[in-house]
Amino acid sequence: MKTLLSFAFLLFSLSTFAQKSENIIKSDKPITWLGLDLSHARFIGDANQYKDLGNITGIEVRDKYAPGWNQLFVNEQKKYDVAKYVHRDAVEYAMDVTERVNNSIGKSFFSNDPNEYSRLTEADIKSAVKKYDFKGKKGIGLVIIIEGMSKGKEEATGWITFLDMGTKTVLQTRKVTGKAGGLASAIIGQRPSSTS
Repeated sequence: MKTLLSFAFLLFSLSTFAQKSENIIKSDKPITWLGLDLSHARFIGDANQYKDLGNITGIEVRDKYAPGWNQLFVNEQKKYDVAKYVHRDAVEYAMDVTERVNNSIGKSFFSNDPNEYSRLTEADIKSAVKKYDFKGKKGIGLVIIIEGMSKGKEEATGWITFLDMGTKTVLQTRKVTGKAGGLASAIIGQRPSSTS
């Protein structure tokens, strides 16, 4: 199934980053997968050109796409094996954390301003993590904060972030960019499977 991003790109980037995050990877602390945070994401390109599919809005991304994309990590764990890439036998899942922030996705999700594709800084990532509600969870969390998706470039950028859920502190973060094959058709033309 095609999805918002090339999840293979994200997981490959995660694997590369994890290898450089030795202090986290070599520890025996469990890791909790928090999912994809799309609350800061901008899709650069006009969604209205896909008239045969109907208009896609930020609200539809919030209500249909974001939950479905995050659910893929649970439903298709063999395909999107986060545990493998962080060198664990298993990871815990707490995607309610990103679900709450993804509820803020709105009209600004789509933009024609190419400057919005790459605009976040490490300070922005730290600020985003401070706003997460972990509901008392402790330990290491892992989230990918999606920054931009460009229809024209067929490219996506995001921040792979390890964090301390108890203190809401970023342990390590790294911006990654890669080709997201079929990005435009993926976001517009394919709907994720139902989360029910």
